[in-house]
Amino acid sequence: MSSPEQAAGVRPDNPVEASSMLPAPSVQIVVPVRNGGEVWRQAAAALAREASCCSRAPAVLVVDSSSTDGSDEVAVHHGFRMRRIDPAWFDHGGTRNAAVDARAEIAVFLTQDAILQPGALDALLDAFNDPAVAVAYGRQLPHVSANPIAAHARLFNYPVQEYVAGKEDIPRRGLKTAFVSNSFAAYRVSVLTALGGFPTKSIVSEDMHLAARAVLAGWRVAYVSRAMARHSHNYSPLAEFRRYFDIGVFHAANPWIVQSFGGAEGEGARFLRSELQYLWRCGPLWLPRAAAHTLLKYAGFRLGKLSGRLPVWLCRRLSMHRGYWTQ
Repeated sequence: MSSPEQAAGVRPDNPVEASSMLPAPSVQIVVPVRNGGEVWRQAAAALAREASCCSRAPAVLVVDSSSTDGSDEVAVHHGFRMRRIDPAWFDHGGTRNAAVDARAEIAVFLTQDAILQPGALDALLDAFNDPAVAVAYGRQLPHVSANPIAAHARLFNYPVQEYVAGKEDIPRRGLKTAFVSNSFAAYRVSVLTALGGFPTKSIVSEDMHLAARAVLAGWRVAYVSRAMARHSHNYSPLAEFRRYFDIGVFHAANPWIVQSFGGAEGEGARFLRSELQYLWRCGPLWLPRAAAHTLLKYAGFRLGKLSGRLPVWLCRRLSMHRGYWTQ
């Protein structure tokens, strides 16, 4: 795929190697990184192991937003290709679009804090043996350090049962039909290109945006629970507010998604019941904290939906991804 330099986040003083000068990969793995710390060191080691064992011999590209903690050196140490960009130009969708080698068959996206488990890559890529599948995502397990709230969120959203869903499943699955997570997901590059890639200047959920368009175009999304990665966040209640504010901003900017797939109210109620039961068994002292999370998530989402009526300076203060408001 191609994109203007600024959309790619490429600094004029740091030219990027031309992909046409390198052999065409069957599978390309893209990992945006910025000051990933110790978790990135673990994730990079696991990625190097999985890439070396993968039957499809993937090429790994790390897009580093000018890290200052040696994250770029970690990438070089493991033999990954490296591309440095100006962090001010990072865009969830545009940066990923610019990183994709259009000659590849499959593009796999990871985040810097997703630690692949043995066999994860091959299991995820197997989903594309079905020619109708355009998007596949793996199961996320909580990090060892995950608190009970974070652990439950992963167990609820990433169950053992696998599925493949398409347009005909919308009446039954609703918004979950287009659910996907770029922390560990893969895309058929021909479809990604035909659909125009990820949206540029998207505050969050560029993955759902693409998956929803793919489903409406007649393609299918696969969830592969055998493909596992450790990935979770011990968010504070305030961080949850900021995260859900950004999700509300996304939905306000893309009302067609709810119009096409329906809302998530029923799923939200099911999540709350499941969380209450899980914490009652595994961490009852976390119940008051969970209540605070729920209230602030709801408040953040509702406020994010109203972001068009708020001044930009206030949106910046309320947002988790503040750079979005200054791009």
